[in-house]
Amino acid sequence: MMNYLRPTFLLLVSALFLVACQSDQSSQPSMVTEPASSATETQVAFDNFSQEFIEAMLAHSPEWAIYQGRYENAGTMTLPTPAQRASNLDFLTTWLEALQVFDPADLTDAQQSDYALLENTLNARLWYQQDFRSWQWNPASYNPARTIAVLLNTDFAPVEDRLRLVMSRLESVPAYYEAARQNIDRPTTEHLDLAIVQSNGAFSVLNDALIERARASELSATEKAEFEQYHTAATAAIKGWIDYLATLSEQWAGRDDVRSFRIGEALYEKKFAYDIQSQFTARALYERALNEKEQLLIEMDEITIDLWPKYFSDTSIPQDRFERIGMLIDHLSDQHVALEDFVPEIRRQIPLLAEFVRENDLLFQDPEKPLVVRETPLYMRGTGAIASVSSPGPFNPGAETYYNITPLEHYGPEAAASYLREYNHWILQILNIHEAIPGHYTQLLHSNLSPSLVKSLFGNGAMIEGWAVYSERMMLEEGWGDHEPELWLMHGKWLLRVVHNAILDYEVQVLGRGRDEIIAMLQNEAFQETSEATQKWRRATLSQVQLTSYYTGYAEIYALREQMKANLGDEFNLRDWHNEFLSYGSAPVPVIARLMNR
Repeated sequence: MMNYLRPTFLLLVSALFLVACQSDQSSQPSMVTEPASSATETQVAFDNFSQEFIEAMLAHSPEWAIYQGRYENAGTMTLPTPAQRASNLDFLTTWLEALQVFDPADLTDAQQSDYALLENTLNARLWYQQDFRSWQWNPASYNPARTIAVLLNTDFAPVEDRLRLVMSRLESVPAYYEAARQNIDRPTTEHLDLAIVQSNGAFSVLNDALIERARASELSATEKAEFEQYHTAATAAIKGWIDYLATLSEQWAGRDDVRSFRIGEALYEKKFAYDIQSQFTARALYERALNEKEQLLIEMDEITIDLWPKYFSDTSIPQDRFERIGMLIDHLSDQHVALEDFVPEIRRQIPLLAEFVRENDLLFQDPEKPLVVRETPLYMRGTGAIASVSSPGPFNPGAETYYNITPLEHYGPEAAASYLREYNHWILQILNIHEAIPGHYTQLLHSNLSPSLVKSLFGNGAMIEGWAVYSERMMLEEGWGDHEPELWLMHGKWLLRVVHNAILDYEVQVLGRGRDEIIAMLQNEAFQETSEATQKWRRATLSQVQLTSYYTGYAEIYALREQMKANLGDEFNLRDWHNEFLSYGSAPVPVIARLMNR
């Protein structure tokens, strides 16, 4: 069991005791004798507590630390054993009790929001382990290649030091998978399939090139021999794990008692509350999305009617709005790049977006941190996502940020052709705004600059995804694309996808709608290509709640901006508003709203 920092703040006879930050990894809480007699002392104590908790988290979870850019314990692999879960439980309950010593009323506004984030983080992790228990039924959650890839691809230390860390983790891979086997109980077939795909992708990390890299390094001869030994054992363990998963897949295929991927209303509402941290409940968000869908269709229909003579001068306009909108979108979707130009076109657009943001003074950008476009690593594929961003943590802000693009050839000729139509001339621009500038890439750079490490480290997915969706509309409002109606129509289609993400996730996970119903809805009412609709169904079977984050965050961010614009009138400045909004890190939007309105 790993030692970790425990809180130095204890509740003793209702008194709050101050303590200086501890830098050691003591397994017991430190005792102090000076009571906090004023609000100022309490605020200092809370800042100390927050810093101490962060250091404790970094020590307790080396994998989490690696993703945040801290590598002191990077050679230690956390094994998913019962002893480790007991350690997690002890860690979380101890720190939650210590946090609750503080009365939020005694803290500053910024500290109150940090308190709420820490409380949610601790409660959520407890709930995930004790109630949600995906460690039992989701074998795709076991993939040590991910952190190994980060260590190999992040230039935080000389290559030999990083190879030593990798070697240390490779040594633990067989024990890791043995523990994982003991955990699996009635897995879902969908997550079994995903685990097989992504585990095979691990060989793109643990390959012959890694051995050659070690051989060519300045490791000692003994170290090189050990590296190869551990590499061989690790790859054998992965192959054994894949064989085990394949056997499980055969055992559970077609059985009536196989676990459903649907988590049901009670778990869904709880997961929504912890993950999204919204002013809405999951049900309320679903109903709001249904209303938003209708409003979007009205706006798209107006654009379609205006554009109809331009593209269909000899064809009478259909009476059914879904038919006429769909016909125009289908016609426009023929305008797209060639298959071999898909990734190059994305690379071409990134500097154009950056220049537009600069010319229009929309927000702060750091020209010293360029975005690297790369093909999605094999170990990250299989979820249905075409694009994603991998950003460094706040402790390593100088590391590369990657824009991951899955080559369309990966999906085969028919699906690739469908994806090209889905990501046509206009949608591809919106995708790049969303993922890159000023979407995820820009927001995450700002988040790493936040003075509150709590807000940067315990980021809220709805704020992160919501900002990316908000940035799309904002860029079009500010003139990207010269207000071309075709671009606005396609933006409507894209936003319909965001809205349908929330709709379909709730209907799949809670209401039990089936594959054919969902795909028909996405194709006929959201105008999605077959490839996109099919992949979205797959994604909805592999995740829960995350698909709602896009619409929830967008709705809250846009409403906040419009409210503050109305309040400030002529004093409202868009650049200043963006910079202030982003300065609060990746905090939940309701938290940011309270801070900006204070």
